[in-house]
Amino acid sequence: MRKVGIVMGSDSDLPIIKKATDTLKALDIPFEVHIYSAHRTPDEARDFARSARECGFGVIIAAAGMAAHLAGAIAANTTLPVIGIPCKGPNFDGIDALLSTVQMPSGIPVATVAVNGGVNAALLSAEILAVSDPEIAAKLDAKRKADAEAVLQKDAKVLENL
Repeated sequence: MRKVGIVMGSDSDLPIIKKATDTLKALDIPFEVHIYSAHRTPDEARDFARSARECGFGVIIAAAGMAAHLAGAIAANTTLPVIGIPCKGPNFDGIDALLSTVQMPSGIPVATVAVNGGVNAALLSAEILAVSDPEIAAKLDAKRKADAEAVLQKDAKVLENL
């Protein structure tokens, strides 16, 4: 099974990454987490991206706030799918990171989830891996079914109480 590479630009992004790792753990998908900055450790970020396929990764999640160049820097150095998580920073409530992540030039795609969207980044990673892994596909199907059942139980409870 391919694993998910997760890179964050700073340890301040850890709460968002924790949501992603919790989701991947629940789906029993292996992952590896690192802190590499597009600006402060560009060589390490580049080396990670360039060797990711050979190291057994199938997809990479990159989380960063503010200028949020990490996902693009990773994507520029690999042809693996890269999912960017724009993280809220101190100034613009994450809009700056969102715009930095989604505005990639043609030829270097980065899939982008919501600001602080760690859960959806993990689920999108699982969906990408599920294209060639029926076991992951079955786990995603089961999760969707369980999520739907939980909503319907809440619906029934609301109706009971009204």
